[in-house]
Amino acid sequence: MKKEIKVFAPASVTNVSCGFDVLGFAIDWPGDEVILRITDSPGIKISKITGEDGRLPLDPQKNTAGVSLISMTENLKFDKGIEIEIHKKMALGSGLGSSAASAVASVFALNEILDHPFPKKELLPFALEGEKLTCGGTPHADNVSACLMGGFVIVRSVNPIDVININTPADLYCTIIHPHLEINTSDTRKILRKQILLSDAVKQWGNVAGLVAGLMNKDYELISRSLQDVIIEPIRSILIPGFNEIKNAAVNAGALGCSISGSGPSIFAFSKSNSTAEKVGAAMNVILKSLDLSGDLYISKINHEGPKVIN
Repeated sequence: MKKEIKVFAPASVTNVSCGFDVLGFAIDWPGDEVILRITDSPGIKISKITGEDGRLPLDPQKNTAGVSLISMTENLKFDKGIEIEIHKKMALGSGLGSSAASAVASVFALNEILDHPFPKKELLPFALEGEKLTCGGTPHADNVSACLMGGFVIVRSVNPIDVININTPADLYCTIIHPHLEINTSDTRKILRKQILLSDAVKQWGNVAGLVAGLMNKDYELISRSLQDVIIEPIRSILIPGFNEIKNAAVNAGALGCSISGSGPSIFAFSKSNSTAEKVGAAMNVILKSLDLSGDLYISKINHEGPKVIN
């Protein structure tokens, strides 16, 4: 058995406009890196966290990566010790699955170093235990599933866990702009409406079905028509300065559609070529700068690999 391993787990875009808590996909960058070591001293120790110094707890019972590892080691009845370093390469509260990436990286790393006691998909319950820390005890599986499994995922059910990967067009590109703001997922859930109109629900269901069909059939016009959120986006977009202007700029630059990534403030747009994705990014960035906001810009295909060993 190896004594040390280093892995990378990618960021993810979730909700994907109309698919609140049930749709998500992984992107190439950013992401988190975790170094995991097997030690002779029993227990789990988080020895270092970089990138978010002082903001994340070293106590494994209060850290998404630590809680995920505790769940996995208890299942395995693992009697050795584990030391991990977490290197955050993405901001907290970005809407890109930062907590999910740490949780996934930790359990993926242990599974790799122990020579795969679990098929990758069976790591989901352990990573979900970590996600409970960030969402008040009721985990949503979209970020964790997309990050762990790679590609584009549908979360049909959380209890029991039922996640499906679907095919997507090879030349579909995603542009993401991350304004340097922080939005807490639990806070954005509190402002959502507790009741919705049946007519809005029917529109939303139709858009989810249309988006899935469009992705699987490589029908860009259907994808574009289906990237509409009539329930969540109108509420959450209020918290993102210039959201409507950024969205309009993306569509006018050629994007198929544009919406909030996760709970925000990151905003994503789909395009059917890399060149269009770059034009879309430039247009989105112009609006962001006009608001005197800085941000990060990412352009990626859908990442079908998910987490990977990098050392």
